[in-house]
Parts: sequence; structure tokens; C-alpha cells
Amino acid sequence: MKARTVLIKNAKIVNEGHIFEGDILIEGEFIKEIDTSISAKTADVVVIDVEGNYVFPGVIDDQVHFREPGLTHKATIESESRAAVAGGITSFIEMPNTVPQTTTIEKLDEKFAIAAESSYANYSFMFGGTNTNLDEVLKVDSKNVAGLKLFLGSSTGDMLVDNTEVLEKIFRSTDLLISVHCEDEATIKKNLEAHIEKYGNDIPMECHPDIRSAEACYISSSKAIELAKKTGARLHIFHVSTAKETKLFSNKIPLKDKKITAEVCIHHLWFSDEDYKKKGTLIKWNPAVKTTKDRDALWKALLDGRIDVVATDHAPHTLEEKKNIYTEAPSGGPLVQHALVAMIEAYHQGKISLEKIAEKMCHNPAMLFQVEKRGYIKKGYYADLAIVDINNPWTVKKDNILYKCGWSPFENMLFKSRITHTFVNGSLVYKNFKFMNIKAGKRLTFKR
Repeated sequence: MKARTVLIKNAKIVNEGHIFEGDILIEGEFIKEIDTSISAKTADVVVIDVEGNYVFPGVIDDQVHFREPGLTHKATIESESRAAVAGGITSFIEMPNTVPQTTTIEKLDEKFAIAAESSYANYSFMFGGTNTNLDEVLKVDSKNVAGLKLFLGSSTGDMLVDNTEVLEKIFRSTDLLISVHCEDEATIKKNLEAHIEKYGNDIPMECHPDIRSAEACYISSSKAIELAKKTGARLHIFHVSTAKETKLFSNKIPLKDKKITAEVCIHHLWFSDEDYKKKGTLIKWNPAVKTTKDRDALWKALLDGRIDVVATDHAPHTLEEKKNIYTEAPSGGPLVQHALVAMIEAYHQGKISLEKIAEKMCHNPAMLFQVEKRGYIKKGYYADLAIVDINNPWTVKKDNILYKCGWSPFENMLFKSRITHTFVNGSLVYKNFKFMNIKAGKRLTFKR
């Protein structure tokens, strides 16, 4: 259903810390009206009665790897944005470690061109920093690009920024939001060598959080924060995974005033080191899934405001690749289709409120990245909406997994809730496991 006049009736609207019953009128791409009761004034208005289901703002996922260009045997922007929309994610920010890497303006523009033709969801891309491309970084228009991504560990190609002078120069020179992957390479290398000496290359998966250790994360995160404070740079730390790191962040000031912010990912909130025995390399991520103590601390920091955003770090690989032994199995896994329902499962478990889910997955990413007219259910905003039936169980199976790689770490999981409808820019793109074959995604813009 392409963008037209649509009236959503009998909704429980989750927005800005409240849940209220009402109707939403969509006209074209935008929300025209929100009220307790709205009548269709003309016969051509499409009325959708959601029968008391919950309407969330479309989720904004601030960290995904959709693998295009160059790694399209794993995923494409088309395939993964489609899976994202089925999961209620209406906007994504994709990372620069594709092939070729997004470290020049030319390669950045090529990715925007691919997305303009193929994306079901709204899109932007991180520009990648290296030890040698500061001149290119300074050409990036901050109003039209999500930000700058720096790998301070776990890089691909030449994207490890390990020259401290260059790093400080980047922090001082750019007005872009700087997002970082923090793991100390020297610590990881030392740990890996010790484990290879003990086990050879076939290291037990349970050793992954010992190799990519909490200390490796903390060393790198604390250095990045120290540098941001020194230079005044705007810093966002991706996928915080340890209890120790949560102490680096503050909840003393509102998010809009923070210069240093943090993200946690679904897998670090869901899994722990106790799951390696059953899941093996399917839950091998960088940074590693760590202890239950770490997981509990991440939940605490998320709820008390030290951690600002929930994202996925969606990073698919083929099953064939993941089935390799430890030293050859790549890190990362697919998550966008199941992220929102996983968080609502946590709601059912009493861990988080629906209002807080909307805050951490919709409002805060919009505020943090200064995304224009998205992330909220407001008059005049784009009609990016996810409608959720929170009491309609379904099981994740091979035949309903939409990722190109064809697997999920949540396979055989029974979720209590499901996404029933997803609107992108006023167009109904997805309804009850069926797609309307409308690629309604638009390039995100930023109010900076």
C-alpha cells in the first residue's frame, strides 16, 4: 500500500514515556493527526483497525552490517532491509567495513545509490576512518551522513586506527559524531596466542570471552573516553559488553546534552557465556558475549540511563562460514528481524517497560544522531510505525527467517509477540508475514 491517506484506529500508542489509546491519521508520508478518536472524512481513506494492539515509532537501528558491496553472498541491502522491516525496524545506519571499504566520498556515494534503488527501510551510512584518510573525513557533510566510524579494535582491511597521533587529530578535526568499536588489540593478541599454545587452532568457544576479554574492552573504551574529554569530540561507544565499562558512563545530564554516549546490543542483553556450550560459534561476536554478571550490569545501566541506545550490530555470515573451528569462524550474526520482539520478550519477563523500549530503540537514536522527523509518533513527523500484537506467539523457524544467510541465533525460540504491520514513510510495507513489495526507504537527513 503506497503512501496515501490511512487511518489507524483503536491503537495503544507508545510514545515519549506514555501509552495512550487513540487513532493516527497518515496523509502521504507524514502523520497528519493524533487524537482519541478520528473519523474518516472521505470514502478514499483506508481504515486499519488494529484492535488495541500497540503502535511504536519505527525502530532506528544505529549499527548494522548489510554487507553490500563486496560481501553479498552473506547479505545485501535489499535482503537485510526487508528483514529489518519485518522486525519493526524502519531506519538503519550501516557500517563502512564492506568491500571496498567506505573510506572515500566516492565509495560512500556508491552505497547511497545502491540503497536508493533497493532499500525497504530508511538508510544512512557511517563513513570509515583510517590512519591515512583524514582529508576524506573532512569532506563529509554532517547534515547528510550519520557519522564517522572508527575501529579501535577488531577491524577489517586497513580500518584499524592505531596511530595515536592520527586518532587525536581526527577527534580534534571533525564535527561528525564519532562512533567507535573498542577492544584493545594488544591484549587480545596476547590472549589468543596463549590459547593457541594451549589448544591449537580448535579453541573451545567458551574461551571467546577470555580471549576478547573484559579488560581488552575496558582499556580501549576508557582511552577513547579520555581522548573525547580532552578534545571535546562527540563520542558514541558501540556495543558495550562489560560491567566494568558501564561505570565509564553517566546519567547525570539529559541525553541531548551528553557528549559521550553508549549503546548496548540485543545479544549482550540476551545471551551469556553459559550459552556457548549450546550455541557455539552462532553466538560468536566481537566484543564477546560475557558473563551473567556482565549481562545483569548492562541491563542495570540501560535502565538507569548510563547506556542510551539498544541496537543490533546485525552482521550476518553464512552457516558454512560459522561452522568453522574457532580461529576460522567469523564473528557476528543476524538480528534485525528479531530485535524488537526480543526486547518485548524482556518486557514479558518483567525486565523493561514498553515505554522504555521505545525510548531506547526509537527516541534516543533519533535524538543522539539528530535524525530529522523520525523516532517519535508526532504530528508532522514521517509515518514510520511498527504495530505489535504483544500476545500472539510464534516460533522462529527456517521457513520464516528472512536473512539471506538463512539462520538466526533465535531459531526455535518461541516469542510471545509479533510485528503485525510496518509503515515506512506512510506506506504499509509489511503485514502479517507478507510484504507489499514496496521499497519505501528514503535517505535519512540530520538536523545539525
